[in-house]
Amino acid sequence: MKWLPSNWKPKVVAVDIDGTLTDEKKRINPNVIEALSRLEENGIPVILATGNVRAVTYALWRFLNLSGPICCENGGVLWHPDWGETTFRADGSEAKKAAQWLATKIDGLDWKGIETNQWRESEWCLSPNEDLKRIEELIASSQWSHLSVIKTGFAIHLMEPQLSKGSGLKIILKRMGLSVDDLLCVGDAPNDLSMFEIANWSVAVGGAFAYVSKAADVQSPYMHGETIAPLVNAILELKN
Repeated sequence: MKWLPSNWKPKVVAVDIDGTLTDEKKRINPNVIEALSRLEENGIPVILATGNVRAVTYALWRFLNLSGPICCENGGVLWHPDWGETTFRADGSEAKKAAQWLATKIDGLDWKGIETNQWRESEWCLSPNEDLKRIEELIASSQWSHLSVIKTGFAIHLMEPQLSKGSGLKIILKRMGLSVDDLLCVGDAPNDLSMFEIANWSVAVGGAFAYVSKAADVQSPYMHGETIAPLVNAILELKN
């Protein structure tokens, strides 16, 4: 299959974590680790662009020995050790209040949401099993109507409208001295669409949401993290 456009090689690769580097049970394949290491060794930095929290993302970044920045909580938290400080694009307080309010309107809704909320710094996440349609309806008619409501395979994210992986990556690329024309991104869920929209080239892994696959430039025949090794092979086979 043709993984990449003709006469183009990315200078930077942004990858989602859950459902993209990992399988549906959040397990990471050793082939993913080896493939990302080869990208880095060949001078192509890897950016982790995820809805997950900084603590989880940093741990993976460290153990994978990556050089690219991290884009956490859907662009809400941006970090690289060379920057000297973390960029927070929201504080998450409005999203948390909205979750608490939703619990007064929907019987049985657990506003405390998913486990990683204890580390969230810019958004709030409810369980993916909550009633998405009802949540969207209530938020749309509330004082929190400005918030975005996005469901992934692992959570329902409540976040301020300026937050997205795409907007976060634009900030990161500028700090790296690169542009969206240099970017290849890989993902699987609705929160990846914003980076698909800005990137020069996008790849949806096998097992992605159907409409996310349709939005990508390439739909991988391989499930989840099994996509990464053949994609990296294709990138490194290209001449500069």
